[in-house]
Amino acid sequence: MLYIVSTPIWNLEDLTLRAIRTLKEVDYIACEDTRTTATLLNHYDIKKSLLSYHSHSWVAKLDKIIWLLLEWKNIALVSDAWTPWISDPGYPLIQEALKNDISIVPIPWVSAFLTALQASWLPINHFFYLWFLPVKKWRQTLFKKLQSIEETVVFYESVHRIEKTLQDLKEYLWEDRKIVVARELTKKFEEFNRVTIKEAIEIYSKKEKQKWEFVIII
Repeated sequence: MLYIVSTPIWNLEDLTLRAIRTLKEVDYIACEDTRTTATLLNHYDIKKSLLSYHSHSWVAKLDKIIWLLLEWKNIALVSDAWTPWISDPGYPLIQEALKNDISIVPIPWVSAFLTALQASWLPINHFFYLWFLPVKKWRQTLFKKLQSIEETVVFYESVHRIEKTLQDLKEYLWEDRKIVVARELTKKFEEFNRVTIKEAIEIYSKKEKQKWEFVIII
């Protein structure tokens, strides 16, 4: 059986009781970074065999994991944070498991963008999720499309492109449009800036040594 286990964004105490029990009971845990997962497991005194499974290794590791599942081993798939499949190679593993009639059990939780939406000042009954914006190809086309989308839009951005993306939003939308820029969610220095695009540009053009990814909601 393959368990899709959601893990905390940052705060280790956010792991659900069901997720803890599942991680204790499975035979193996397939994870993005064994060091990151080990930190989580050590926090809950869980000792398990870890299988490295990430964007650079999944092709080589897929067959092994499927073989273990067909040998009636129970495996939990986790990412470094939040729900597997959304931004890691969970999708091909789940698809291959289904092809082999292997049962899939989701252990739900939340994600960074849903957490940010909860605390935003924008409507969230309908929203458009983009994951990460394209760096070059289709980027201009996407920004033009945003001009006609009426729903709240949410996506991730890296520290390296936050200023450029805010400038692009100003160019294709309008500088007084409301925006939420969130980062370090569930951590001690959790940050929400509920401002206009113009104000966000002023804020993040002055910040130095920014870390981690941003959730942007417009």
